[in-house]
Amino acid sequence: MNFGYFSYPIPVNEPVLSYAPGSPERDALKNTLAELKGQQLDVPMYIGGEEVRTGKLEAMHPPHETGHLLGHYHAGDENHVKQAIACALDAKEAWANMAWEDRAGIFLRAAELISTKYRYHMNGTTMLGQSKNAFQAEIDSACELIDFLRFNVHFLSEIYRQQPISGPGMHNRMEYRPLEGFVLAVTPFNFTAIGGNLPTSAAMCGNVVVWKPAHTQVYSAQMFMRILKEAGLPDGVINLIYVDGPTLGKVCFSHRDFAGVHFTGSTGVFNEMWKTIGENVSNYKSYPRIVGETGGKDFVIAHNSADPQVVATALLRGAFEYQGQKCSAASRAYIPSNLAEEVKRLLVEGVNSFSMGSVEDFGNFVNAVIDEKSFDRIVNYINNAKASQDAEILVGGSYDKSKGYFVHPTIVEAKDPKYVSMCEEIFGPVLTIHVYDEALFGETLHLVDETSPYALTGSVIANDRYAIELATDRLRNAAGNFYINDKPTGAVVGQQPFGGARASGTNDKAGSMLNLYRWLSARTIKETFVPATTYPYPFLRGESEWKGC
Repeated sequence: MNFGYFSYPIPVNEPVLSYAPGSPERDALKNTLAELKGQQLDVPMYIGGEEVRTGKLEAMHPPHETGHLLGHYHAGDENHVKQAIACALDAKEAWANMAWEDRAGIFLRAAELISTKYRYHMNGTTMLGQSKNAFQAEIDSACELIDFLRFNVHFLSEIYRQQPISGPGMHNRMEYRPLEGFVLAVTPFNFTAIGGNLPTSAAMCGNVVVWKPAHTQVYSAQMFMRILKEAGLPDGVINLIYVDGPTLGKVCFSHRDFAGVHFTGSTGVFNEMWKTIGENVSNYKSYPRIVGETGGKDFVIAHNSADPQVVATALLRGAFEYQGQKCSAASRAYIPSNLAEEVKRLLVEGVNSFSMGSVEDFGNFVNAVIDEKSFDRIVNYINNAKASQDAEILVGGSYDKSKGYFVHPTIVEAKDPKYVSMCEEIFGPVLTIHVYDEALFGETLHLVDETSPYALTGSVIANDRYAIELATDRLRNAAGNFYINDKPTGAVVGQQPFGGARASGTNDKAGSMLNLYRWLSARTIKETFVPATTYPYPFLRGESEWKGC
C-alpha cells in the first residue's frame, strides 16, 4: 500500500573517471583485468530462478587476443525460449503489482552497485569481451548504464505524476499499466549500456522481459544480470537467453502474449522482424510495440569557414573511437575545397599517430573489431577502394587477424560522392571523405540529405552562423541527433536523447521519457461523486414547461 508520493529528482550524470597514470582507478581496473583473465567462466542462461546449463558450449575470446579463452556460455534452443516466455508470464502479475517505489529501488540499487562495487568488473568484461579501451568502456558500461538506470527512474516517476484535470463533481485519474504480455529485448555487441537499457527500461515500467544479447556481448551481459539479481530483481522478470535469431523469432513472434520488441541491431533484421510481426498481428492479444534503433551512415559536413583543426579532431574521434563500431560513428565527411589539403594533412598525421593493440595496454587508442565476420566485411571495402579508380586510400588500409581482428584505421577519399563507401554502412574503422567546391555548400547539403537511407547522427562544422542555420534547416530530417561544431558521437543520457528515423529506426529516443511511454499502456478512470438519476437534459424541456417552472 502506498502512503505517499515519492520523489525521484533528476539525477546528475555519473562522473567519468580518467584512468590517468597514477590514478587509483587505473590500478583497480588493471587488477580486475588480470583477475578476469586468470579465470574461465562457465556462463549459464538465467530463466526464472534457474541457472540453465545446456552443455552446448560456445567459447568466448577477446577479439584482440583470440588465442585466450575467457570461458564458455551455454547456448539454448527453441525449448529455452518457450521456458523463458513461460517464466516471464508467471512472474508478470506480482511484478506489475509491485509498488513503484520498490521497483525503482531495485534499479537504483543496481546503478549504485555498478558505480561502486562492480564498476571495474563491468568495465573489465566489456574491455575483454568487446575489445574496448578503458575510456570507451568507462563511458559505456559504467557511466551510460548507470545514467540509464537513474534517469529512467526519474523519467518514469514524472510520467506517473502526469494526470488529467477534473471537472466539478468528479475526479479523473490516469494509470500507466505495463503492456499485456511479455517484451522481447534484442541487444547488440557494441554498447554494454544498450544491452542493459533495453531490457530494464521495459521492466522498470512493470513489464516482464525475454532478453537475447548478441553472442559477442554475452561476457558483459552476464555480469550485468548478476548485478540485477544482487540488486533484488525478482526471478522471471528478466530472462537472459543465448539462442540464434531465427529460433528466437520463430517462438516469440508467433506467441499470443508477445507485446513488444525493444531492438538495436541491423536494419535488415529489424525489417524482417516488422514484416513477421505484421503477418502475425491477428494472432496477438494486442498490437505489439515495435521499437528499434538500427543502422547509420553518419555524416560530417564542414563549411568553408570551419577551423581545419576542429574538423580533423571531430573526424579522428568520431570515426575511429571504438574502431568505428558505433551506430553514430562518422563514416562520411564532406570537406570544402579551401580546407581540403590542410584537413587531409591533419587526418593523415592523426591516424599515423594512433597506437593499436590490446585493451590491457592503456596507451592504445585503437583495438580490435568484434569478430572475423566483421573483419572480413571491412577488409572487403578496403580492398575494393584500393582497386577502384573512383577512390584513393589516404592513410591506413592494412589489416591482420593472425592474433586478433585488427584493422588499421583507414581514410578513403572518394572522387565520386556516391562511391559505395560514402553510401553503405561499414561499421568499422573506415572513413570516406569527399572534397566539394567551397562555393557549393547549399548544393552539398542536398547531397548529404539524399545520399543515404539512414538518418541517425550528423554534424556541421562552421564558424559562419548563417551556414549553421542553413545546415540545421536543410538537414532537419537527415539525423535524429544533430551536432554543431562537434563529432556526431557521444550522446549522454538526459542531455542528448538518442535515436534516428528513416532506415535508422523508430526514433523513440533512448534516455528520455519518449522511450518509456512505449512500454506503458494508459488507462483513464473517471469517478462521479453524485451520479445522475434521470436521463433528460434541460434542452429537452418544452417552452411551456420551461415557463411554468
